[in-house]
Amino acid sequence: MNKHINLEKRRQAIYGWLLLSPAAVLLSLFAFYPSFATFVSSLFSKKTRRKPSEFIELENYADLFADPTFWLVVKNNLFYAAITIPVSIAIALAMALWANSKIPARGFVRTAYFTPTVLPMIAAANLWLFFYTPGLGVLDQIGSLFGLPSVNWLGQPETALWAVIIVTIWKEAGFFMIFYLAALQTIPEDLKEAADIEGCSRWTYTRRIVLPLLMPTTLFIMVNAMINSVKLIDHLFILTKGGPSDASKLILYYIWEMAFAFFDAPHAAAMTILVLAVLCVVAAIQFFYLDRRTHYQ
Repeated sequence: MNKHINLEKRRQAIYGWLLLSPAAVLLSLFAFYPSFATFVSSLFSKKTRRKPSEFIELENYADLFADPTFWLVVKNNLFYAAITIPVSIAIALAMALWANSKIPARGFVRTAYFTPTVLPMIAAANLWLFFYTPGLGVLDQIGSLFGLPSVNWLGQPETALWAVIIVTIWKEAGFFMIFYLAALQTIPEDLKEAADIEGCSRWTYTRRIVLPLLMPTTLFIMVNAMINSVKLIDHLFILTKGGPSDASKLILYYIWEMAFAFFDAPHAAAMTILVLAVLCVVAAIQFFYLDRRTHYQ
């Protein structure tokens, strides 16, 4: 009897490992090994024709912390994330609530909200470049109707990052709306009927019932929005290239610039490891903190 039980457990263990093996292989090849190789690369000096790479421990990290441009880029990215993440989520939730309600042309509204998401990033950036062009852009043309002067939205340190932020919110809100819309359609109608019987207002029903039930979706969206906030690079190539005076330069663009423009792979690897570490810590905090306040049923 015990032999049969042990054999059955062994079969279940083998079956479980077989199910996990495709994901484990893919993660090892495209996530774990590249991360480990990047960490190892960050511990060596820059290789030149006359000077081979040498093991320098954490000197690349010390160089980054002593670099004022690094801290400016970090400041830009923190500000960018602090604006785009909550605003995109709030707009996505508002659009989902409206698109899920019984309104005329509901299908057209959903399509209109989701259209920016399906546009390629380069195409979206070029579209907004037409909006922002001084003198000829749509924004300046509208402003001229009211006697407002022309503004170089992408050429001023005060407005360049804000211009990129607006493009990101416009692009991501519709994508996040799809997740909220799918989650809203899983909420039973019985809850709305019970709330109406109890005399609850629409705001009370949304705050007390809908929002708590949407917390799993919100947690998922927050993690994705956080990741998106440090991987923006396409828009910057078209709109600002990190300028003027590094006012709109973000972390991933700086990593690319350091690796492929300055050919300084070790410092780029060090910055990549720092970004991965911060993302892991923030994601862990979000899961462990918000998970206690999340309703999964």
